[in-house]
Amino acid sequence: MELYHNSQDLSCRAPLGALPFGSNVRLRLFVSGKAHQVTLRTWNGGEKTYPMIKCSLGCYEATVALDEHPHIFWYDFHAQDERGRRLYLGNAYDGLGGVGAVYQDTPPSFQITVYDPAWDTPHYLRQGIMYQIFPDRFYRSKMPVSNRDDVYLQEDWHALPFPYGDGKEGSNAAKDFFGGNLQGIILKLPYLKDLGISIIYLNPIFKARNNHRYDTGDYTQIDPLLGTQEDFNELCEKARDLGIRIMLDGVFSHTGDDSIYFNRYDNYPGTGAYGSKKSPHYSWYRFTHYPEKYACWWDIDTLPEVNKNCASFRKFILGDKGIARLWIKRGAIGWRLDVADELPMSFLRELRQAVQTQDPDATLLGEVWEDASNKMAYGKMRSYCLGDTLDTVMNYPLRAALISFFTHQSDACQLVRVIRSLQENYPKPFFYSLMNLMGSHDRARILNLLVKKDYSEMPPLERGLQKLAPDLLELAIERLKKMLTVILAMPGMPSLYYGDEAGMQGAADPYNRAGFPWEHEHTDLTEFFKEAFHLRNSRPILRTGFFDISYEGKDTLVIYRSLDDNGLDAFGAATLDKPYMLRISRDGILL
Repeated sequence: MELYHNSQDLSCRAPLGALPFGSNVRLRLFVSGKAHQVTLRTWNGGEKTYPMIKCSLGCYEATVALDEHPHIFWYDFHAQDERGRRLYLGNAYDGLGGVGAVYQDTPPSFQITVYDPAWDTPHYLRQGIMYQIFPDRFYRSKMPVSNRDDVYLQEDWHALPFPYGDGKEGSNAAKDFFGGNLQGIILKLPYLKDLGISIIYLNPIFKARNNHRYDTGDYTQIDPLLGTQEDFNELCEKARDLGIRIMLDGVFSHTGDDSIYFNRYDNYPGTGAYGSKKSPHYSWYRFTHYPEKYACWWDIDTLPEVNKNCASFRKFILGDKGIARLWIKRGAIGWRLDVADELPMSFLRELRQAVQTQDPDATLLGEVWEDASNKMAYGKMRSYCLGDTLDTVMNYPLRAALISFFTHQSDACQLVRVIRSLQENYPKPFFYSLMNLMGSHDRARILNLLVKKDYSEMPPLERGLQKLAPDLLELAIERLKKMLTVILAMPGMPSLYYGDEAGMQGAADPYNRAGFPWEHEHTDLTEFFKEAFHLRNSRPILRTGFFDISYEGKDTLVIYRSLDDNGLDAFGAATLDKPYMLRISRDGILL
């Protein structure tokens, strides 16, 4: 007896992919040989079994009504022959759906994502191109001035970032400032507009101790080294005039110990949680031995973890006059949420309600490194794409799969499996809004990774001095161009980390956060990015057309973007464009 079910084949599952709640889904199992009993097993908070009806020779089917609320629906199959021998068919061994695998016991299940049919994501996401800026390193309008005695102001814009912490803070210490500021971004808005950018995502801009500013000191203030509230207002206004939106980085899982809320060093007025149990912020934190022992983010004691269930903290962030709404009111279009999977689901739901009350078109974009439909976090499965929390996430699975493919660590078949799995698990509005990134502030520069040179085995200072040899740089650039070409053909929002278009190299933090090489750009690469983004912006079918993907052999990827017979795109809109097909082969160079 042999069993077959393919979750990505209409003959086995109809309709395909994620489904709105209240839908019916028809599931079929094909059996070769005599089967005495065939059963569908489902799970949605409780187990149910359905006898499957024989509908043709070797084909058994059952139709199931999906509950009328957002959830993840799981299913698998049991078949028993006349001798009582039982086989189970469930998800493929890699968990990526498609053709199932046979097991001798209860198998891992196939997944159907069931979402709110009234939900849609802001259209500017699926239509847009994003540019991520690490503010201290993009452009400075003038040399910074600071009255702090613990910072180093770097005069040489092209110098290496300082690699060493102060011992106590470890890798979190980053007190060398190059002086990139909001006025500098304003001055470069024409450059970004010409590049084809429509959304700027800023790494944290609030007052903080370190240059990365993930150690928030005051959520209500722009860091003085970056500028003023007036500078932020001007940035939003001038960007908006150019058709560019501004997205902020929300760090709500922890604050800095040098903050108005914790105030470990008495650098702020008032009493922080570290100074007194009577502080209004004492309940924000979890102390085990007051005041020296407290919960920290990843055990870094300069980043005290916030109790996200604390009523006063939630009111401060999520309330009518809270931080989430305040900065939307001041001009931001939404929030990229740092470590979104470390925030309670109830917090995310309230956050979504808060920002969309302020602006129905506001966005929540989450940092989630895995498939966001079935992320395991702290012993629980969480789904961020049901229409009640996030609008989109950073598409790290796609990024990892593309790097693996172009560096010959996996083949085209595996790349297609990853992409088809995301397409299967994500609702269409979510899939078409993904932040399809190549580089980021959390990883070595993409050029380095495309030739497997992150230099992680070297001491920090030596790591910073490394440059790719000319032949490797040429190879990395060609691979980056191909990676970009694939991303432009994909549904979702292409996202560029500042300087990648200029040919920036760099090992992991802090060398991936060097100053933008103004007047030293790789101009040919910049021009390639510009032309590629302009193609994307000029072809509606690349943004909202139907999507299909396949492969030819181990090395060639084929992507199809199309309209239906009536000239409508995937969202039912009439589109005057012609079909698009990309056939792209990786190089044959093994490193």
